Amino acid sequence: MLDIRRIRTEPEVVRASLARRGIDTSELDRVVELDARQRQVASQRDELRSEVKQLSKQVGELHREGRGDEAAGLQDRSRELGAQEQELAHSTSEVEAEIHALLLHIPNTPHPDAPDGASDADNPVVRISGFDPDRYGDHQRIPHWELGERYGILDNERAVKVSGAMFTAQRKGGATLSRALLQYGLDRNAAEYEEVRPPTLVTSETLTATGQLPKFADDAYLIERDDLWCIPTAEVPLTSLYRDEIIDLDALPLKMMAATSCYRREAGSAGRDTRGMLRTHEFDKVEIFSYATPEEAPELLDHMVDSVAETIGSLGLAYRVLEICTGDLGQSHHRSFDVEVYAPGSDQWLEVSSVSWFSDYQARRGNIRYRPGTGGTAMVHTLNGSALAVPRVWAAIVETFHRADGGIDVPEALLPYFRGADRIA
Repeated sequence: MLDIRRIRTEPEVVRASLARRGIDTSELDRVVELDARQRQVASQRDELRSEVKQLSKQVGELHREGRGDEAAGLQDRSRELGAQEQELAHSTSEVEAEIHALLLHIPNTPHPDAPDGASDADNPVVRISGFDPDRYGDHQRIPHWELGERYGILDNERAVKVSGAMFTAQRKGGATLSRALLQYGLDRNAAEYEEVRPPTLVTSETLTATGQLPKFADDAYLIERDDLWCIPTAEVPLTSLYRDEIIDLDALPLKMMAATSCYRREAGSAGRDTRGMLRTHEFDKVEIFSYATPEEAPELLDHMVDSVAETIGSLGLAYRVLEICTGDLGQSHHRSFDVEVYAPGSDQWLEVSSVSWFSDYQARRGNIRYRPGTGGTAMVHTLNGSALAVPRVWAAIVETFHRADGGIDVPEALLPYFRGADRIA
């Protein structure tokens, strides 16, 4: 969430920054109004507390001097003021709770360098690599859901029978390809990132810390009996690993990666392409994540974007990198880039990774701090990205590496994970 002190001291700056996202700033105005009221009521409460303490001290002195009648009168006054103080304390707590609820809904302010825009149509392409539309033959222009059925490596019909719509099942070489991609994503990042296998069921507090709640509750799976949520991404548990902790400065940047299943209800997917592996309720993904100081974060962001793009390129796939404009930024995002892969069979650019810098927005929700050299504590900055999300990369590989004489070549980078096979046939 945003820093209330920044809202208090720079309301116009914050308002102008949020306006770049094209959102209504009435909730921010309400926070400014409530914050002024809360500080006024808290001041009155503190004055009464001080007066009650002084009266208590005077009562004690009068009792020691044997002046009980006078002490009794002051005690009555002290009880009266104490009741007023409790009412003000209750009012203060109510206003604080309302401010907190509003802050949970107000999105992060965009980085000054984030491009202005109203929607994903305004996201500028930063670079394209390996793409030549004329290089693809007719045999590569077959969508992966047809190839998956032809070679028996994608069995969505039985997946739907088992779990319902928008679930997938990979079989034979398709299952091997899914597993190989996960392991490759981990191996590519093992030198820099500590591997973590976090829980995939988390509490509401954990989901709130990343900004998923309350805004995106409809898109997450809730296990009501136990009040636990299925994670939509490993970013969720990784962000909260150090919740309510102070990280040593020498430990920053602290880098972690995790391979997990991810679950999304895709509540807004009506009318969107859900064929094959393009949009599913459950999928596997390798996530990379960093805690950092504000000074380290910009360079880390660039490095993470390059790392993800190079991983896609190393698989022999064409890709492009887009920067996300202010109107398309997610709730918690300060600055963000998407990496998209080209799938020739469906003739689409498919988003396979979003690499984002959240400034201190998530850390403030999770109370994750570090000690800078100046003393005291400060909020860390968080960054994350999908190092390798299986479904759409799987789809692009199946289409790109389909052979004219039949079968699907295994990308050279994945050969070590295929038990000696070099083709899915």
